[in-house]
Amino acid sequence: MTTKEKIEKILRAKISIDHLDLIDESFKHAGHNESARSGGTHMQLLIVSNDFKGKTLIQRHKLIYKILESEFESGLHALAIKALTPQESKS
Repeated sequence: MTTKEKIEKILRAKISIDHLDLIDESFKHAGHNESARSGGTHMQLLIVSNDFKGKTLIQRHKLIYKILESEFESGLHALAIKALTPQESKS
């Protein structure tokens, strides 16, 4: 299972997700990060969930970082996050 697949599986198990796009951008960082050549180190995440209602942007990011803590410990280096409620995703 790739890092991308693991992240998607973990997020889906912990958050009620309406929409999820996860893009592996590790190849863009291969010049300054040797481990990026194999992928799974730099990701871009768009996630839409009702679980974000009433949470600030920082709270949403902290929630995702906490859920993915084990992935950061095992090689995930950077995660760009766009976390929206379904209402916010429509505007």
